[in-house]
Amino acid sequence: MANKAKSDGGIMETVKTVVYALLIAGIFRTLFFQPFWIPSGSMKDTLLIGDFLFVNKMAYGYSKFSCPFSMCPISGRILFSEPQRGDVVVFRHPVNGSDFIKRLIGLPGDTIQMREGKIILNGTEVPQEPAGQFEEVYDRQGPMGNLPRCENSAGAVGVGAMCSKSRFTETLPNGVKHDVLNIDTNGPADNTDVYTVPNGEYFFMGDNRDNSQDSRFGQAVGGVGFVPAANLIGRADRIMFSSAGSSLFYFWTWRADRFFKAVE
Repeated sequence: MANKAKSDGGIMETVKTVVYALLIAGIFRTLFFQPFWIPSGSMKDTLLIGDFLFVNKMAYGYSKFSCPFSMCPISGRILFSEPQRGDVVVFRHPVNGSDFIKRLIGLPGDTIQMREGKIILNGTEVPQEPAGQFEEVYDRQGPMGNLPRCENSAGAVGVGAMCSKSRFTETLPNGVKHDVLNIDTNGPADNTDVYTVPNGEYFFMGDNRDNSQDSRFGQAVGGVGFVPAANLIGRADRIMFSSAGSSLFYFWTWRADRFFKAVE
């Protein structure tokens, strides 16, 4: 009987340990970091389909949906630091609530316009410098099987051809530099009216400029539109690993050059 009691006690201790570990992991995920997997090519070549990263939820503060009960303010958010232009941010879509990841371009009060694929921010053109070509094989990518868009004629040639896009280094007013990709300068959002970012909201764009449904597109047509501060989840700082295959678990397709790569 003593041995049975000891065995039962050991099992209970194991169960308690597992439960505590799961609770700690859940709290850690809720408060500090959230895993995020890149499903689309809207942020190429900063982020590739199959990149796996952790989102720093402490970068901007707690949301009313994730903070400890005693710390949830009436306003719905405690801001520890303001989002900065150039941050790569995960946020909830203002309409359907799904998670998106884009680059923060416009702060509250900013005016933004696109002219021939370039940003006019508060009346001044954001400079771009040529940075060569971004090349990838024209083939289905990730579990969704998306085909990349190309500046050259790879799509006409077919699967296995080389797909290329012009790459530019863009420099925002605060000095943040990042690469953007271009397919043409007369796409559906390459020439726009002037957007004025409302108070308490932000304007986001994908780095793959001609392949991103972002703040340049209104919510009524499936775009992101302006994003309220309460919808910000956190900042993407570093890629943990990356898979070029249809599943993150196909380790033989992991990209060796993207382990712990900083998101810039």
